[in-house]
Amino acid sequence: MSARIEGSEGLRDRAEASLKKKSEFWTHLLAYVVINGVIVAIWAMTGAGFFWPAFPIAGWGIGLVFHAWDVYVERPPSEERIRREMDRLARQH
Repeated sequence: MSARIEGSEGLRDRAEASLKKKSEFWTHLLAYVVINGVIVAIWAMTGAGFFWPAFPIAGWGIGLVFHAWDVYVERPPSEERIRREMDRLARQH
């Protein structure tokens, strides 16, 4: 029974961590949209010449894509991969 409880607590911890990562991503996305919207508005009000906001939009966008990848695509390593890495590290010492 205690192993089952420990397992469910571990699952709960992972679920909480996943939900926190998702919440942080959506906060990051909101900041990206709002701040870059302000930058585009400044560009539009100052003569709308060369579209210089493309640089911060693209640069920050790359970071946002990596953040999304971390939250929604990348999965934690399997137990098998963890075991193999532990074995590899043990052989080095």
